[in-house]
Amino acid sequence: MKEEISEQQVDIAGLLLHHVYAPLIDDRHVRGVLPAPAAVEAVRVVVGDSGDFDPGRLTAYEVPLRIGDDLLTPHDVVGVLRTAHTGTHIYPRDRVSTVMGMTLLRVEPATVDAAPFTVDDWALTILRCLAFPSPEERRRVRLRGFLFMDRERLRLYLDSEDVPGVIAADVRPGGALTALLAALPSLLDEEWRTSVDTGDPHCSRVVDLTDW
Repeated sequence: MKEEISEQQVDIAGLLLHHVYAPLIDDRHVRGVLPAPAAVEAVRVVVGDSGDFDPGRLTAYEVPLRIGDDLLTPHDVVGVLRTAHTGTHIYPRDRVSTVMGMTLLRVEPATVDAAPFTVDDWALTILRCLAFPSPEERRRVRLRGFLFMDRERLRLYLDSEDVPGVIAADVRPGGALTALLAALPSLLDEEWRTSVDTGDPHCSRVVDLTDW
């Protein structure tokens, strides 16, 4: 159980790195991710203005990582944080304290309607998996570039050991990403999905995976 929480904290820290530079919500950025003390199955995320170091201007949100028998995913934590940081929320006195000079608010995920993951969130997940593949996936497919075509279409520029040249794969952010990423090497060679985009000089052909 302890290791399960530790692994979740690792994954959450990795996901939230992006929000040091890109806002988590409105103009608020992640200024820290803290593993809660061992007795608390939670993560603490520090939010504030970009570049702010003053503890008095930062807020730490403690988010439990377990609801009943279920673990919150890193994506769940992002949704809970966005909701907790939007609008006015009244916290009972026993859920407000301080840590390291910062206000610490203990969030109850079961009572929060988590904000949905955005298109950009899903796109980042795809791009990060392709740019930093696991050792066993390395070299099967490489990310050479990407372009947001519209809200529902992300173009991935890829190469592969099995297919010559640079292939563009159009995907829809969101959905069954794990399955799509696992199947991607074989999908790049499916001729019936393939066309040529004469307006795009950056690839030899395009594979449409938006309905996959």
